[in-house]
Amino acid sequence: MIDFSLPQETQMLLETLRRFIREELQPHEAEVEEKQYVRPELARELRTKAKELGLFAMGLPEEVGGGGLSTVDMCLCEEEFGFTKDALVRRAFGAIPTSLLNCVGEQRDKYLLPTVAGEINVALGMTEPNAGSDAAGIKTAARRDGDDFVINGSKHFISDADLADAFIVTAVTDPSKGAKGISAFLIDRDTPGFTIGRIQYMMGLRATNHCELVFEDARLPQSQMLGPEGSGLFQALSTINQVRLGMVGGRAVGMARKLMQLSIDYANERKQFGQKIGDFQMVQAMLADMATEIFAARMMVLNAAWETDQGMDPRAKVSMVKYYASEMLGRVADKAVQIYGGMGYCREMPLEQLYRDARVYRIFDGASDIHRAVIARSLLKNGEMSL
Repeated sequence: MIDFSLPQETQMLLETLRRFIREELQPHEAEVEEKQYVRPELARELRTKAKELGLFAMGLPEEVGGGGLSTVDMCLCEEEFGFTKDALVRRAFGAIPTSLLNCVGEQRDKYLLPTVAGEINVALGMTEPNAGSDAAGIKTAARRDGDDFVINGSKHFISDADLADAFIVTAVTDPSKGAKGISAFLIDRDTPGFTIGRIQYMMGLRATNHCELVFEDARLPQSQMLGPEGSGLFQALSTINQVRLGMVGGRAVGMARKLMQLSIDYANERKQFGQKIGDFQMVQAMLADMATEIFAARMMVLNAAWETDQGMDPRAKVSMVKYYASEMLGRVADKAVQIYGGMGYCREMPLEQLYRDARVYRIFDGASDIHRAVIARSLLKNGEMSL
């Protein structure tokens, strides 16, 4: 018999998190959506309150000052994050690149520990105009010059770049080695030759700003390399499964749950032709489809997260989660707008924002088509997976 019940401490954590989101974050959603930024004083206030409750950097190890949550617990927290705006989640609970854990020596004191403590912000700079899902296809180059590296190139779609104090940037250090010739560097915001470009405003995720990064002979000492030379892509990929499970899988489930609850409430209130629209079988069918798909995605997320916590490597399963959960969210969002009708298309209602926010989940951290290819290759190589 499999026990799917949650430990009491996990239940208490989730209840604290729900209350914090409901009382501290959701009241600011309309302002953040309209202004497309989180006021600095509000961000500081939210972060301070979250830290007091032990809700900051929850997914980072305890030995560096984080909450030390398991992958399962972090996915459950991410599910709750889906009930509010991404920008508010980032400001309150942190958005810390886990590859910072590769910091050593003075790097830990300058970058890792202050970031986990919420004193500075560090952003991850990998994506380039011609290298999105193909992370190994980057062109930004780091040329060795004596004891230094000189970086030239550009990045785009870099989340929180407008707020970051420092960045983890990938660059090619040895073109002859392909993916093994990519290294990671820690670069401060004020480094000569490094410029943070324009904000690239998006269709959704407003206030989670994305920017261009430009490198023109930006010189860095060897000490700014993160991890061994040639390990930059490996560092990113070694932690990306947990990101895909939590920030994509768990978050998609939470957003879908919010959309379904809004749809249920509306179906019970809205009347057409003299009766509640929830009495119509077509509306009932859409609600049933929502609930079934959300349940399936949630079980997928938690199963793959549990295997991760057991030290297993459920790579193909994580691709299934990323693919299915993101596509599920798109279908649920579409059905929710359909149930609301014209009001669902109106900016006065939350559906319009959630519909826009949902679309990118099928793109970032590997587009759905990429993950379908990963799943297929695994099947062709290994045969039927043990599920």
